[in-house]
Amino acid sequence: MRVEVKAKNNAELLKKLEGVLDVDVTEVYINLRPTKEILVWILERAPNVRRISCPPSLYPKVSKKIIHALSQMGIQLLPEGYPRGRPRKYGEETIKRLYSLAREGVPPKEISRRTGIPLRTVYYLLGTGSLRGETK
Repeated sequence: MRVEVKAKNNAELLKKLEGVLDVDVTEVYINLRPTKEILVWILERAPNVRRISCPPSLYPKVSKKIIHALSQMGIQLLPEGYPRGRPRKYGEETIKRLYSLAREGVPPKEISRRTGIPLRTVYYLLGTGSLRGETK
């Protein structure tokens, strides 16, 4: 059984964990950095846990010793991402087409007309192309 627990601070997290953890739980997602105290709390109340996950931004802050100790016990500690922010308006295919047209020498105004992307957005996407590994 999978359990997701979200809290604003460690004290609140521990209180919520106490109410949902039992022997049947095998996966736990927590939205805070998994400290030793939190992990011990989880393992004491849910001895059959095999996977613990946290946000990708917090995973690098977890001690390598903790990750290694958990892996020796057969427990995976993994980053698990939930999409954040505003969804992209233009799909990857549209953006690839935009870059392809730009490489062929098509002017931005014509790219805008062909793709239906506003001219200002075309300039923006072409200007940030190096961030995506594309050429301007």
